[in-house]
Amino acid sequence: MEFTLSAHASTTIRERRIQLDWIEATLSAPMQTEVDTDDPQLTHVLRVIPEFGDRVLRVIYNRTKQPPHVVTAFFDRGMKGKL
Repeated sequence: MEFTLSAHASTTIRERRIQLDWIEATLSAPMQTEVDTDDPQLTHVLRVIPEFGDRVLRVIYNRTKQPPHVVTAFFDRGMKGKL
């Protein structure tokens, strides 16, 4: 799946050791999808990443852009064990 990264996302995924294939897998086959409560153009997708201790990756992207534009990505501590 093709996607673009914001400058913020590029920096944070490098700092947080998030692999691009994990972002792609989360965008392609999320385990949970949520609409952003503040910005209806943004969508949150979540997926368990077994290779990273079964932590839950949250990817937030702008769904109105093609290809999808990833705003940020992080491991959501509050979601561990909930998916």
